[in-house]
Amino acid sequence: MNSNNDGSQNMSRRLALTGTALALVVAADAAITRAGAQTKISQAVAKYQDQPKGQQSCAVCANFQPPNACKFVQGTISPNGWCQLFAAKT
Repeated sequence: MNSNNDGSQNMSRRLALTGTALALVVAADAAITRAGAQTKISQAVAKYQDQPKGQQSCAVCANFQPPNACKFVQGTISPNGWCQLFAAKT
């Protein structure tokens, strides 16, 4: 900060630009995080069904989030369900 002869302090242009840039980065990061959380697809698009497909079921899928959600598919997901995004837990 710079001091004027009258005793007041002014912020340097560099400090103001740095602060503004930092604020924009934080805002952009928050927007990306919110957008990422909203990109789930519909059950119809995922071809979700309430029954397993052979040994494949949501309960053993890496994308399943107990008790009844999925990282990628909207809505209530049954542990006994299945969709085309199935990825076996390793």
